[in-house]
Amino acid sequence: MDLVITYDVNTTTPEGQRRLRDVAKICEGYGYRVQQSVFEVVCRNTDKVRLIAALATTIDPAHDSVRIYRLPTSALDTVEHLGKPRHRAPRDPLIL
Repeated sequence: MDLVITYDVNTTTPEGQRRLRDVAKICEGYGYRVQQSVFEVVCRNTDKVRLIAALATTIDPAHDSVRIYRLPTSALDTVEHLGKPRHRAPRDPLIL
C-alpha cells in the first residue's frame, strides 16, 4: 500500500525535541523523507500496523499530531513533482 505520513511535533521542550527525532527515525525506517516532516511509504498491512504502533507510543497525543494518508495502489508512482529532483523512486529498496 502507498502512504503519505505527515507530522507536527511540539518542540518547545527538550522532550518534544526528542520526540521529533524519534518520530523522524521511525518514519525513516519505513519510507523516504520527501519534505521536512513528510514521508512517502510503500508497505504491507503488517508494516503499517507496526508503524502506527511505534508512532502512537512515541508521540504525546496532547501536543503532537501525525497524519497518515492511504493512497490508491501505486499512487506514489504517478506523483507530479516540481523543483529539486527526487533521489529515489518510491519503490526503490529501503536500505537502513
